[in-house]
Amino acid sequence: MRELAGLKVCFLAGTLGQGGAERQLYYMLVSLRDAGAVPRVLCLTEGEYWQERIEALGVRVDWVGQGKSPIGRLARIIRQLKRDPPDILQSQHFFANSYVAAAARILRLHDIGAIRGDAFEELESNPGLRGWLSLRLPRALAANSQTAIENALTLGVARHRLSFLPNAVDTTMFTEGQRQPGKPIRVLTVGSLVPVKRIDRFLRTISRVSGRTSMPVEGLIVGDGPLRAELESQARELGLAEDKVRFCGTVPDAGAWYREADIMLLTSDREGTPNVVLEAMAFGLPIVATRVGGLPAVVFERETGYLAGREDEAALADAVLNLVQDREKRIAFGKRGRAFVQRNHTLPQLTASLRQLYNAVLPPEWVPSRARVGSDLSNTYRSAP
Repeated sequence: MRELAGLKVCFLAGTLGQGGAERQLYYMLVSLRDAGAVPRVLCLTEGEYWQERIEALGVRVDWVGQGKSPIGRLARIIRQLKRDPPDILQSQHFFANSYVAAAARILRLHDIGAIRGDAFEELESNPGLRGWLSLRLPRALAANSQTAIENALTLGVARHRLSFLPNAVDTTMFTEGQRQPGKPIRVLTVGSLVPVKRIDRFLRTISRVSGRTSMPVEGLIVGDGPLRAELESQARELGLAEDKVRFCGTVPDAGAWYREADIMLLTSDREGTPNVVLEAMAFGLPIVATRVGGLPAVVFERETGYLAGREDEAALADAVLNLVQDREKRIAFGKRGRAFVQRNHTLPQLTASLRQLYNAVLPPEWVPSRARVGSDLSNTYRSAP
């Protein structure tokens, strides 16, 4: 299998805000840089959370999202790529897939689109022609869950176009917490306050659990979004005072909240392989989650946590209550979860997955850019005009 050294990869990101897809982009850039590849980022937004951190890696970030015209954006993307064509043009967000595929065809580049959810979610979020083009145009698609791959097959995507690119966690950053007995049992969720995350379900679960135990239980909601006021009102209606549930808002680094928590509860209607669950497991937290997307592949029943049907709120509450009442089980599940992440979702494993993905996309006769020009390309993207 060919190595990554000398490979020039340009990512198109729809946003560099505080999301799981953006964190995974950062990890991929670290892995590629450390493997001797030459990564670059084009972004449809500017000045967001991850941009400064990516640039600190020595990776160039260029803004191509000026204006709202898709044709104008595509023209800017093409101009950027013409200045220094990459070996691979890769999308990091589903809604950017059509730009990547169109630019790659015009410039005769190898392209890879992204599926970050379960494929159905992407089409619902991008209705009509935009979603169809984002699914159909890329010659290759990288999905972060096997469920998304199976769903894409049912949507008519050919299997040879689909590759599995699992999420990774920097386990050197996410260390196991030291939770002390005698404090309230803290149940954490992390994510945007948007409909698909079903934080309303999280609140009802906390209310059910609190009503069934004399042990103090506190829900922690890390994240923000358009539903915040509505959810705060729901919490009051459920009798969840500030000592029962806290809206923590958006934070630069959720690490402190993982360390303070005892249980991770994810109540989404749809997911791919959620970054926050892998992070929670890396911190040694047991997981309770809805049985959606790629979660059955990372949360093992009665070993690292519990899964329940999306609408089975009683089962979610039973699982959380079981862990609330059994500290030893919380610790045992958490240790097994952390070990699983260390075996399967680390940065070295991400490097291997990227190598496999790119070898599947590139033709057999491909020669690394470094070998073609016979010079050091380490500063090529950073010095481009």
